[in-house]
Amino acid sequence: MLKQKTNKNGSFAALISISVLLLLIILLENISDRIPGLPAVFLPTSQLFTVLKKGAVYSLVAVSMNLLNGFTGLFSLGQAGFMLLGAYTYAIIMVPEASRESVYRMFSGEHWVKFSLADIFGTTGAGSVVGMLIALILGGLVAALFAWLIGLPVLRLKSDYLAIATLGFAEIIRAIFQWDKLGPLTNGANVLGGFPYFNSTVAYYLVAGVCIALIVLLINSTYGRAFKAIRDDEVAAEAMGVNLSRHKMMSFVVSSFFAGIGGGLLAMYQCMAQANNFKTNMTYEILLIVVIGGIGSISGSVIASFLFTACNEWWLRFLDDDSLGIFLFRGGFRKVVFAVVIMVIVLFFRQGIMGDKELPEKFRDWKAKLQRRKEKKEAVK
Repeated sequence: MLKQKTNKNGSFAALISISVLLLLIILLENISDRIPGLPAVFLPTSQLFTVLKKGAVYSLVAVSMNLLNGFTGLFSLGQAGFMLLGAYTYAIIMVPEASRESVYRMFSGEHWVKFSLADIFGTTGAGSVVGMLIALILGGLVAALFAWLIGLPVLRLKSDYLAIATLGFAEIIRAIFQWDKLGPLTNGANVLGGFPYFNSTVAYYLVAGVCIALIVLLINSTYGRAFKAIRDDEVAAEAMGVNLSRHKMMSFVVSSFFAGIGGGLLAMYQCMAQANNFKTNMTYEILLIVVIGGIGSISGSVIASFLFTACNEWWLRFLDDDSLGIFLFRGGFRKVVFAVVIMVIVLFFRQGIMGDKELPEKFRDWKAKLQRRKEKKEAVK
């Protein structure tokens, strides 16, 4: 009873925090340019909003990967492949018919898909939002379908073998989507753009937030408890009546579905889809975020996503500027420093920033630790 009350209090506090954050983003995005003397960092065109948008996308993908790796114990490295499927599905069905001849100009304007959700629902107003949301969901469904198809053979594998198989799938998908024979569908190795996208930062947060909330509900359900049982001990889980193959497939498909939605959001953020952007290093980045945040911690993945994005896209950018006159500062030095920072974090926080705990639990632990220190000091006096 006490645990349920604590969880409700933690959820309520998290809801209030998210609401306040969204309110601040809305205010900054809409009125910051009207406030005289406001620092440039708070303007909608600043790096802050770049980090906020990309951080929201990476949060969703990291949480989806944590569902698979952290809560089910399946070591998969195919996340970039499922993101690619979601990104291309979104782009292909959202390019307006009037723009397709120019988008597919490298293939003489030929295109296989003869409809566009942008034409059906419009490119402005509420209709365009509905069209974009439907396209994102369809992108997730395509990724989930491919996950189900490859899951039938590969989920029989375990540990490193599963990781190698899913990594191979991601690379094969990337190569296929750059194949010129599929040019009228994917535009080959060329950029696929010209589709509508979210202009508001809040939209990225709302989509990512709803998806993460659905993942949290799944983890806290009976299915989530079955996932954790499989992670802890497959033999014991099977002895308790857990259908291993069914629950593994469910976790794999659901994780891929949300990765597909994350891929669609990334295409919107980048205003284009290109297979070359979904290389293996993207999967490694997502895995690194999960490890830094804590395997088995949703809030850890979210926090680590924003820290990773801020360091990579903003805070350490000055290290690549050779005009400052410091001999070490040159192109690529940012990556070296970033790698050292990550090594330090992994060495001193071996279970990640949050371990396997969520933010409310961590706050309670910190509060209890401070209380014990205070009691010790009073006892000494």
